[in-house]
Amino acid sequence: MDEMLHALAVAGLAPGTRRQYLQMLRAFHGFVAERYGAQVRAVFGMAVGDGGLDRFNRVRHAGDDAVVGPPPSRERLQAFFSFIRSQVAVASDYRAVARDYALLRTPYHSAVRVSELVRLDQADVHPQLGPSGKLHVRFGKAANASGPRPRWSPILEGLDRILAWYLADVRPLFPASAPLFCDDDGQALKVGTVRDRLARLLDTEGVSGMRGPLRMRCAGRVRRTSTSEAWT
Repeated sequence: MDEMLHALAVAGLAPGTRRQYLQMLRAFHGFVAERYGAQVRAVFGMAVGDGGLDRFNRVRHAGDDAVVGPPPSRERLQAFFSFIRSQVAVASDYRAVARDYALLRTPYHSAVRVSELVRLDQADVHPQLGPSGKLHVRFGKAANASGPRPRWSPILEGLDRILAWYLADVRPLFPASAPLFCDDDGQALKVGTVRDRLARLLDTEGVSGMRGPLRMRCAGRVRRTSTSEAWT
């Protein structure tokens, strides 16, 4: 079992794929132990045992220890996005909050994963395709270790206007580089950074809700241009 898991890891299989292998083996082992455990003991004089499927040989899922609840409602998400819009208007770091607003609206209105979102380039936005545009997801989630699978994801529910505003007014405030959503150095954001930004905004929203509107210091804020009305 140790050698098999090591070989799968060396081969580059994703943790989720390795976890599926283990689940199949655990299911088979449980079947043998329950159906044929008595026969194994009678023939070999020993119990089936754990077969190497102990707590050390386990690939945990990110949600194994998480409290799973219902997904947020549409009303809850609309309230959250409204809060971020209010912060765009008063933020001391306008470009970062404006980027975060477009960043978080994109997966909600296009159904791209966060791992796919951070690998989008500016050239992957195609507003001319379809009724309101499409995103070219060049690094889509792999299936059965087959490698990235490109696909087209439709832009829905006004995201085309948000991305047009972002590309015209906000993205030029960052260094000139290929990534659609980048950091201060022009490098593509990391998945962990996206989650950290989301967590920070949720914390800020909670403080704002308890203590009244949160007003960030406006000194040094970059002012929006005339086309920035699209983000509303």
